[in-house]
Amino acid sequence: MSKKHGANLFELSKQYNFDINNILDFSSNINPFGASRKALGYVSENIDMVSIYPDPEYISLKNAISGYSECKAENIILSNGATSLISNYIKYVSPSKSLLIQPAYSEYESELEAQGSEICRFYLDKDSDFAIDAKKMTDFINENHIDLVILCNPNNPTGTIVSRSDLLDIITGTRAKFLIDETYIEFSEKDIFTSSPLTTENPNLFVIRGTSKFFGTPGIRLGYAITSDLGAKDFINSKFNLWDINIIASAMGEIMFTDTEYINDTFKKISEEMKYLKSELSRLRNLKVYPSSGNFILCEILRSDLDASDVYGELIKKGIAIRNCSSFNGLSEKFFRICTLRHSENELLISELEKIFNKNE
Repeated sequence: MSKKHGANLFELSKQYNFDINNILDFSSNINPFGASRKALGYVSENIDMVSIYPDPEYISLKNAISGYSECKAENIILSNGATSLISNYIKYVSPSKSLLIQPAYSEYESELEAQGSEICRFYLDKDSDFAIDAKKMTDFINENHIDLVILCNPNNPTGTIVSRSDLLDIITGTRAKFLIDETYIEFSEKDIFTSSPLTTENPNLFVIRGTSKFFGTPGIRLGYAITSDLGAKDFINSKFNLWDINIIASAMGEIMFTDTEYINDTFKKISEEMKYLKSELSRLRNLKVYPSSGNFILCEILRSDLDASDVYGELIKKGIAIRNCSSFNGLSEKFFRICTLRHSENELLISELEKIFNKNE
């Protein structure tokens, strides 16, 4: 897998002579309010646990994930991050023909190409706000004899989301296998959209989640997949080493997946800041703001004399990093993406964007 994930803060700090702690990173989509204080407190108070091995079966961790994700504990595959789960499931399926939603995260394509899969592309229409038509997708999958469908839900970078009921219609209406990347699902109305409860009755479904984004813990490298496909479970588990999840990650997971106060508070805060950003961005002239069910917003510049690289260049001088989306297949140099940070930081971003979009109008 490639090593680029949002802004490289270490690289930017050197290039622009910034203190890395002073860069406002609106590109990485990580919960700006931090990790569960309860989980952090437990680790701090029990730091001596680093002297013992983790439970090789990770029973308590899997039970915590099971309750949180509405799935069976025996259907959970643990990993030190979601990346290896994507790679290994693609290897397991070894699809002759695969389907990618476009625009989308580029690493799916890299892994499919490495397996020699023929890639078909289902392009989302910006005139329809990148919404997915379940009937059209089902027909496309069947007409093209697709073996594996990869869908990020909500989709990165468009914020597009497919409801659980629509997804079930697509899954049951085809013979394909489905890799559903739910990296950002916790930022949406999870009860309506998450597909994890569908895994018990649908072994052709493989759901991937992580803790980096919503739980704000990219450093502990804890990801997990949910599937009832016995072959997939055996194949992927055989690729991992004993104790692949370190004891800090395991202990934090056991607590943060059950920390309902933290989970509810985080969702409330992010939702409020997303409403603020959508409202303020929509006031800017010559900027189209697309609907999003993630913690990020895709924007399109409507001015002919301004590109995403121009906006990025102006903002980075102020220590503000956004995501130029011109590298996404299906998007032009007019698109950029921002995530939400804390309110004062969001206010600063809006202020700086106002200056850019009002300049030379």
